[in-house]
Amino acid sequence: MLGPAVESGLTRWSGRLASVPLSELPDVYPGIAGLDDLELFRQGLISQELLGFAQEPTKYVDQEGVPVAWLTQTGQLTWIAPRSDRPYERWHTGTTELVPPMTVLDQPRTLGELPHDTATVVVLASTEASRADLNLVRLARQRALEDDVHLVVLPLGSAAAQRAEKLAQVLGVLQRIGPITDLTSADLPRHEPEGPGLVIFFTGLSGSGKSTVARALTHQLMEDYGLEVSLLDGDVVRRELSQELTFSVADRNTNVRRIGWVAAEIARHGGIAIVSPIAPFDATRRRVRQMVAERGGRFLLVHIATPLEECERRDRKGLYSQARAGSIPNFTGISSPYEPPADADLRLDTTGVDVASVKNAVFDELHARGWLPDPSFTPSEGNSL
Repeated sequence: MLGPAVESGLTRWSGRLASVPLSELPDVYPGIAGLDDLELFRQGLISQELLGFAQEPTKYVDQEGVPVAWLTQTGQLTWIAPRSDRPYERWHTGTTELVPPMTVLDQPRTLGELPHDTATVVVLASTEASRADLNLVRLARQRALEDDVHLVVLPLGSAAAQRAEKLAQVLGVLQRIGPITDLTSADLPRHEPEGPGLVIFFTGLSGSGKSTVARALTHQLMEDYGLEVSLLDGDVVRRELSQELTFSVADRNTNVRRIGWVAAEIARHGGIAIVSPIAPFDATRRRVRQMVAERGGRFLLVHIATPLEECERRDRKGLYSQARAGSIPNFTGISSPYEPPADADLRLDTTGVDVASVKNAVFDELHARGWLPDPSFTPSEGNSL
């Protein structure tokens, strides 16, 4: 275990009850980064001020819905249960003793700089979030086996919010336990593992052309780049994954979150996901971006900003005419709002242009960011919208 120097920093139950019974509190999933922060705080490694959580009574659950902690009305965190297992669980804090001298690191290149007297290698990484972090732990485990030293993983990921502040606090606690060699970097460079790990998220009104452009992009990445791509079209996902959902605001948000979760998992394992739901609400789109980032993926938000008049003129499925007649309630653009994304990475209008022009604009952006290799073949032209 971590010993009294760390355990003294833990928040303990004071005996004062919250005004809301625990069973009535809503389940709040703080994301992978939030669970990591909770664990760091639970082990006395960071202060509560760095958690950034709400102040009202809240019950926090992990990704499997297991309650792990709750915040009382007095602002204290009470621990309910450990979070569910994750990769390299037994090397995480609380199951392995910290034996000094320790070497603390957060990037692969420093594994070759371990002092000869190192007794414990302390790796700062989030094994559930970033593929780069997971690869670092794999390499550190191998080095620890070769050198016959202890390995401890602390869940301070490379992409953690306020990382510099958290790092300083973690190092301060470890220094009180025993001598350390600090091989960390507050300004940590990103080490991208192999595989794109990419989500391209198209959003726009029905009939804007987003699905057509998404398909053209998917086909060219497969044909000319030799890449494996998963296309998650809004209508297809509705049929195969969200058939029971209505078109209420809550259900539409649920549908987009499902698409985002699947896409984030694809990116987490180095794949490419192209998605094209209407996704009319800003908060839900931002949540998807966050899910992808938490899993170490890249995210490109493309707003197909074709005007409503043009979308309605096309009306290939006859949906707008039905919505105008009142047959389809909560129809985006007619009886339900569309919130244009202020954080779009690309904003493209398909009015009067062909598929190739719009698709190539997306390719240009991907190449400018260095997210695609050179094509194996000459890119092909598309068809008109």
